[in-house]
Parts: sequence; structure tokens; C-alpha cells
Amino acid sequence: MLYKDRINDISFLLDGKFVVLMEHQSTINQNMPLRMLMYIGRLYEKMTTSYSIYQKRQIPLPAPEFLVLYNGKEPSPKEQILHLSDAFKETPHENTLELTIKVINIKYGQNDVILKKSIALHQYGFFIYTVEQYLCEGLLLADAIHQAIQDCKSQGIMQDFLEQHASEVENMLIHEWNLEEQLQAFKQEGRQEGRREGREAERIEVAKKLIMNGQSDTFIAEITNLTMEQLKILRKELTV
Repeated sequence: MLYKDRINDISFLLDGKFVVLMEHQSTINQNMPLRMLMYIGRLYEKMTTSYSIYQKRQIPLPAPEFLVLYNGKEPSPKEQILHLSDAFKETPHENTLELTIKVINIKYGQNDVILKKSIALHQYGFFIYTVEQYLCEGLLLADAIHQAIQDCKSQGIMQDFLEQHASEVENMLIHEWNLEEQLQAFKQEGRQEGRREGREAERIEVAKKLIMNGQSDTFIAEITNLTMEQLKILRKELTV
């Protein structure tokens, strides 16, 4: 059984035992455990609509497993574990809530053991690697993506998929790459402005841009030094 939603990449039941949630990330997001906690809560709610949570008999639930596939520029271990409890302000005497995520590096040339287990992942990793190589040679982003598509098609890599969806792939990658560069610029700008006293108006403009790009209040507050209350007001203003 497959569950698809805007809030995460994919989730499914495996032999009725696991809910697997996978996110493909180009940056390591330390808030992933919190996001996954929210995802699984929504999924369990959908799965149990035919039950009464107030009934005496326990409702059977599939056990979740959380995975993140990382394919970004920054160096990363082949595998790492993120814990929800790392975000707790204080360590509880007895930890009654925990959620762990396995982050798997699928970048081409950095975790070949994993990539060789999946032809699709291996070919996708090679495709992204080819785009990056052309970018390093000085090609513009659109040209690098287009040339990588042609190379992969000629080598039989993702050939059928690229034959049918080449234009969609180009548009998607151009959007994602440009968004990543824009966020890095916003982050740098926000840090610079956050260190300058009396420049709140400029920090607010940076925060507005980040809100419009779908960033969380926690992330925005970290790089702009605005308070949660200020961000709440900004969000209301932007939705008017």
C-alpha cells in the first residue's frame, strides 16, 4: 500500500509491517526528526479513521522506519543517525519520546556499496555527478543539465525515463539548483544583517523571502535573529 502526500516524498507499507518515509535532500536538515514526527502522526491519523481511539482494544499500527537519501555538495558520512532528542532544550530524566532517522549518502563515488544495490540509485547518482562535472567546467546550469541528459541517454543510463521526461527533468533541476543557491545567499545575508544593530528592516526583508520559499520559523529565526512572535506577524501579513 502506497501513501503519497505533499509533505514528504514517499511512504508505504511493506508486508503490513513498516511505514517507510523517504526524503531526498541536497542539504542535511537537522530538523528532519521533528518533520518526520509530524509526518507519521498524520499518517497514523489517516490509517485509523475507521477505528475509535477511545476503544478498549489496542489499535494495531505498523512500525515506522525513517530514511533520508542525501545527495548534496557538502561532505557527509556514508550513513548517520539523527535523533529527535538532540533538539530537546533539556535532557529529560526519562526519555519518553524519541525518533531516529537514518541518513544515507547516495552521492556518486562516495557510497558505492549502497549505490550498487540499486541500479536506479546508481544511475541517478551518476547523472547528478555528470551535471556537477559540467558545472565545474564552466557550463551554465541549463547547458550542464542538457548535456548530462544527452550523455546519459547515449550511454543507456536512465535512457527510457529521460527519453520521455527530459524537459521535466531539466525544469525540475534548474528550479532546485537555483532555489538552493538562493537559500544560501539568503542565509549568508541574514547572518550578516543579524550582526548589525539597528538593521531590523533589512532582516525582516530577508525573513519574508525565506517565508515565501517555505522555510521554517526555527530556521529563519536562527539566521535573522527575529523572534518567533515577529515571524508569526510576518506570516499573517504575507497571507493577507
